[in-house]
Amino acid sequence: MLNETSEAGDDKSEIFLTHGGGCCSPGGACYRYLALTLMCFLGFGSYFCYDNPGALQDVIVKDMSLTTAEFSYLYASYSWPNVILCFVGGFLIDRVFGIRFGTALYAFIVFVGQVVVALGSLLDSFLLMILGRLIFGIGGESLAVAQNYYAVIWFRGRELNMVFGLQLSFARLGSAVNFIIMGPLHKYVHHYFKGREGLGVSLLIASLTCLISFIAAVGLAWLDKKQESDANQTEENEKKDEVKLSDVLDFSPAFWLISVICVAYYIAIFPLIALGKVFFMRKFGLSADDANFVNSMLYIISTIASPMLGLLVDKTGWNLFWVFISICATIGAHALLAFTFVNPYYAMAILGVAYSMCAGALWPMVSMVIPEYQLGSAYGVAQACQNFGLAICTMLAGMIVDNGGYLMLEIFFLFWLFISLIACLCVWFYDMNTTGMLNMTVSQRADYELNKAKNKLIERTRAHSSADVSPYEVINPQSDFQIRNRYLSRIGATTLPVHLDPSNAMVFRTLR
Repeated sequence: MLNETSEAGDDKSEIFLTHGGGCCSPGGACYRYLALTLMCFLGFGSYFCYDNPGALQDVIVKDMSLTTAEFSYLYASYSWPNVILCFVGGFLIDRVFGIRFGTALYAFIVFVGQVVVALGSLLDSFLLMILGRLIFGIGGESLAVAQNYYAVIWFRGRELNMVFGLQLSFARLGSAVNFIIMGPLHKYVHHYFKGREGLGVSLLIASLTCLISFIAAVGLAWLDKKQESDANQTEENEKKDEVKLSDVLDFSPAFWLISVICVAYYIAIFPLIALGKVFFMRKFGLSADDANFVNSMLYIISTIASPMLGLLVDKTGWNLFWVFISICATIGAHALLAFTFVNPYYAMAILGVAYSMCAGALWPMVSMVIPEYQLGSAYGVAQACQNFGLAICTMLAGMIVDNGGYLMLEIFFLFWLFISLIACLCVWFYDMNTTGMLNMTVSQRADYELNKAKNKLIERTRAHSSADVSPYEVINPQSDFQIRNRYLSRIGATTLPVHLDPSNAMVFRTLR
């Protein structure tokens, strides 16, 4: 599988590279960057509302009378359904819904889930809030799979790392804006609605961002349809490979190691953000607003750094090297938070840069080891593994805080970061002993793909040539006359020249 970067795919990306019509025609630069804009808005609402509980942690705990462990269920309930449904969501995109309808459907489910969360607060039902987060999670992670799939379809071979970085940047902008405005928004709403009613109204207002994402999904579907209709002539004769559930068993070891890195690394990121507000207030003596700002710094820095670092990866290659550096920097940042009282701004700034680099270099590696027609399922499996880890570890993090405090929580995070470091070294060793694709420079990767294409062409030529020769001809050598006769038949000569007439004895003279 590692040698099959995209054996049956690359159809749309090839169309963009070869299909004419100017920069503002479907498949041209204008369409691609308009599509990129819509892709960015696609994840904005989901990421904004995902961290609503983190921004309002102290409010939710007080108004709903929760412990830290119970509060963590709001994040765990988001992740649990995606242990299965995230993969199913990718498979449904590949085989049932298609990328357009599937993306719009998942965006709508996200909106419905956020509304149910708000209703849970208004009706003083924590169970209803959990149900809303379950619904929200069903749509949210599948929407992330669709967003990654769209990025590869439109930009494979064209600054894909930068596109992933830009998508992450805009998504994290949504999270950062959430941490900055949800506190003041709740204070404003609190003037008119008290207690849990004020919390519910604040969450209901936040759901409007999910509606924006749904509109972006519809617009992106229209744009993708328009591009496809323009490119039908190019694609109509191409044979598509079909994805099957059993394909998961054929995914390469490199893919599974990448998934381990993903799970172990993000365990040290998202639970920290979920529980970070109170951590910064207690250990560093920050006010609620300052703690929210420090908590949002990872996302603020990621908003700026992700596209730039993605572009750096695009220009240099070396994806595995940058992932390794990112994990090491993240370990350093968590060590500062755990064992020192250095201003947390510094640690969160380092964490923001490292997180941006890791995301920009890690996720595109999936497209290097999985054929394009399986990417929906592959990204779904990776997200499912990530959510399995987050579902368990977010609940564990809440229990660790209640029973052991925040120092034990940081040690817990450091343990998982060392797991991700070991997995990174394993995939590096595996890559060195196979194709070396994951850590090639840009020029080396281009040469590798060119040679791979040449080899495929040679194999196809040989296959076609051998198909014209019967087994009898292979076993029994042909005479000069038979060779000439076969050649003349191929060029359409139905009447043989006199000197090639079988009755002429000169026919069987030796070829020179």
